[in-house]
Amino acid sequence: MKYLMLIYGNEEVWGSLPEGDLATLIGQVDAFNEALRASGELVDSQGLETRARTVRMVDAVPVITDGPYLEAKEYVGSYFVVDVDSEQRALEIARSYPGLRLGIGIGGGLEIWPLMTQDGAPH
Repeated sequence: MKYLMLIYGNEEVWGSLPEGDLATLIGQVDAFNEALRASGELVDSQGLETRARTVRMVDAVPVITDGPYLEAKEYVGSYFVVDVDSEQRALEIARSYPGLRLGIGIGGGLEIWPLMTQDGAPH
């Protein structure tokens, strides 16, 4: 089964990290990704640009606006996709993500979304 992991962060928190702490965290995330790549479970991993766009229907016309579309301090900063044998394994991977260890309440969060196949069934 494939799972999309959306990684949330807070720009204020990330921007306030001492340079050494940020470099350490980046190294930990790189090692995390490499371990998943080596196990064959990592499908893709990318950071997202901070300039999101939103498309919503307004009076039957699709209107494009600047994002993010929610008023929040946290935003989706990156994602990764894993292909694993079970939801339990996806949850183990999510719990081990190094960015969650940044500090209680300031490390952001991670959403786990099962991906569907083209026929609409879970992957």
